[in-house]
Amino acid sequence: MKTMTNVDIYAISHELNEFLEGARVDKSFQPNKETVVMRFHKAGFGRVDLVMEAGKRIHKSQYPLPNPTKPPSFPMLLRKRLKGANLLSIKQYNFDRIVEITLKKDQIYTIVVELFSKGNIILLDEDKNIIMPLKRKSWSNRDISAKREYAYPPENGINPIKITEEELKLLFANSKEDIIRTLAKSGLGSLYAEEIILRTNDFRTNEDLSLIDKKSEASKLSDDELKSIHLAIQSIFKPLANGEIKPEIVSGDKEDVLPLELLKYKDYKHNYFDSFNEACDEFYSKAVKNTITDEQEKAWNKKISKFEKRLEFQEETLKGFKDTIEKSHKKGELIYSNYQKIQSLINVIENAKANDYSYQEIDKILKKAKKEGMDEAEIIKSVDKMGNIIINIENTDININSKISIPENANIYYEKAKKAKRKIDGANIAIENTKKQLEDILNKKDNAMSSIMLPQKRVKKELKWYEKLRWFVSSTGILVIGGRDANSNENIVKKYLDNNDIYMHADIHGAPSIAIKLNGKELDENTIKESAIFAASFSSAWSDGYSTQDVYWVTPEQVSKSPESGEYVAKGSFIIRGRRNHVRGAKLRIAVGIVDYEGKRLMAGPEEAMKSLTDNYIVIKPGYTKKEAMAKSILSKINEDNIIELDDIVRVLPTGKCDFDNKKY
Repeated sequence: MKTMTNVDIYAISHELNEFLEGARVDKSFQPNKETVVMRFHKAGFGRVDLVMEAGKRIHKSQYPLPNPTKPPSFPMLLRKRLKGANLLSIKQYNFDRIVEITLKKDQIYTIVVELFSKGNIILLDEDKNIIMPLKRKSWSNRDISAKREYAYPPENGINPIKITEEELKLLFANSKEDIIRTLAKSGLGSLYAEEIILRTNDFRTNEDLSLIDKKSEASKLSDDELKSIHLAIQSIFKPLANGEIKPEIVSGDKEDVLPLELLKYKDYKHNYFDSFNEACDEFYSKAVKNTITDEQEKAWNKKISKFEKRLEFQEETLKGFKDTIEKSHKKGELIYSNYQKIQSLINVIENAKANDYSYQEIDKILKKAKKEGMDEAEIIKSVDKMGNIIINIENTDININSKISIPENANIYYEKAKKAKRKIDGANIAIENTKKQLEDILNKKDNAMSSIMLPQKRVKKELKWYEKLRWFVSSTGILVIGGRDANSNENIVKKYLDNNDIYMHADIHGAPSIAIKLNGKELDENTIKESAIFAASFSSAWSDGYSTQDVYWVTPEQVSKSPESGEYVAKGSFIIRGRRNHVRGAKLRIAVGIVDYEGKRLMAGPEEAMKSLTDNYIVIKPGYTKKEAMAKSILSKINEDNIIELDDIVRVLPTGKCDFDNKKY
């Protein structure tokens, strides 16, 4: 994956600073070892994800990355220190591959994103001391570890936007390398070094001047050549200084993402974007998708390889058993068909042994006799020191024990064949099992690869007014809404609760205000029962693990924000006066599904209400599974038309852990 250049970082940091200034930090995540995502809330826009990959990239992203179930320590620290902080600025440091993100909460914090080498992401306090780095590193002149003062790497390079002709002259005069390497090593990299030479020679062609060889010694440039190079640098980078960037992704022999148009890529295909952030998001997210797919492919192939190797071994073993049967039968038959020859040979050996010859001496005598054409020695190959004979008949070696009879020798081979035959059935069963396991894992791979959770572009949705709250539509068609926090609880009563509506609340501390929007309709028992389940399920009773919860309802005139003398009513809380109507033991159960209500949308509410609108839903109850893990599972079950995202489901679930209701799953 391409690493952002100094030029890329200049363009991206200016865009980010303009867009995110004043935004509020929400959560932070760490999808993988090198990547941290900070989620911001920007007034009037909503959610913004900032992706920072150490040593590689920083940009806004509309492609949410899958996060680990258990967050690592670094994003947890960011959540603790920075949630609710306001962003003051995002700036590039010294036209280097370093970005500084400054935030204010209880103090001024700085996040340093190092995009050189293998990179790092470091949280600093207001005195520029390191609170925690993503990765602890140490060099002779820098120590990136907690409680150390942050030290910037040594300055190395030029700022092409500001460089003067004199500064350029000094750069080349002090160089011991050629022109192209001098430019590349000055912080511009090979791409922009090549572009500078191309532009320089383009100018010189127009002026009818000799071209510059990029491999010429830098220190030997003439004044007019230096002037041409300086003009080329100005022509390339002046648009960057003026904010006149032209973000694009080019494709040809390779793909690249750029904030500027370059001569080097004039013959490439150009895909332009409204912002450099958008271009980077498309470019890097595509690379991430390919990486995820490749990693998944490798992981599955490793599992498959285990079964393939096992099958290969089992099939070789089976072939060995069959070869053993065939060869052992043949040897037994050869022993019987050459009975007299073998017996004569054994007799010769026994007579020699009786005359005090050793087996080594007998071996030598027989081999000599074989050469001389002795009939009894015709089939001999060798005799070992224990008296075991190897004979060769029809190009087949046969071991003969001279101390036992010929039928016993033949029987050894027949028994060996029988033993191998008995093992064949077991080998065939093992092979069939492995083939089935291999087929199963290949099918699992196909399914997993086809449904792999690649980052999908998050398109900002225009929400209906009630979707910004908790909501459902009852089985009798009545809209019921509830607060999500103190602010929306206030709005439920002050903005949305009309005179002929019903106010409902779970009889427990930590529950949303619920408004049953009758709109002139009669209140019915089904709506009361379903609204009670809704009010109970989205209360603190869910996270406390209750299975039921009492709920009450009243009319709007009984709901007041005016306390008695000496009383205080917190934001989002209200005083209820008069008689309360109770619903005892409302069950904590929520159905989540996609309904067609003013268009297709995600709804979370009582099962009876959901049933009246769709069959595509699941039911959950208080449990032990984390919300994010449940959301992934729910998404795979109900997202038939791919109209919702993981975050949509997380947003509608009750606060706390949950599990599927076995009645439905």
